[in-house]
Amino acid sequence: MSQLSNFSKGFIKENPVFILLLGMCPTLGVTSSAINGLGMGLATTFVLVMANIVVSMVKNVIPDKVRIPSFIVIIATFVTIVQLLMEGFLPALFESLGLFIPLIVVNCVVLGRAEAFASKNNVVSSIFDGLGMGLGFSFALTLLGAVRELLGSGKLFGFSIYPENYGMLLFVLAPGAFIVLGYLIAIIKKLNKA
Repeated sequence: MSQLSNFSKGFIKENPVFILLLGMCPTLGVTSSAINGLGMGLATTFVLVMANIVVSMVKNVIPDKVRIPSFIVIIATFVTIVQLLMEGFLPALFESLGLFIPLIVVNCVVLGRAEAFASKNNVVSSIFDGLGMGLGFSFALTLLGAVRELLGSGKLFGFSIYPENYGMLLFVLAPGAFIVLGYLIAIIKKLNKA
């Protein structure tokens, strides 16, 4: 039951974007479409889970003085793997996400979970924590991207829902990210109180 609690905590109660307000750089930067949000979310989830596994396994070997730099090296290794795989197999998504992929290294969601959870818990718990936080992050980015894409261009995952000339360009641009995020946070907080 504890593993399920670790999983659901990141997805619902402590969603990194809607509740903890972490990882705002990729949240606002890449969510102009649902596919971009999903791609960034899944890339971050992979890095988060793998980094949690390795940090949990080597936590007793790393001296306290070099703990954070060691975590960053571990995270950077998995980000490099994601970047190379995405560049090789998903070049359009890689091109679209651009600079935000290497920025996963310093994403406070990933480093924060490595420090706050994986370095203090066993491998299995760390996997579930990483999955919960990562999928919660993916859900938030995908939802934000879907709303922005739908309102801005009349599409959803690239499929036309209504004519593009009825879309509002504001929502595809940077200010639209702030507006939609603000409304989604308000809705999530209202639903959590109910």
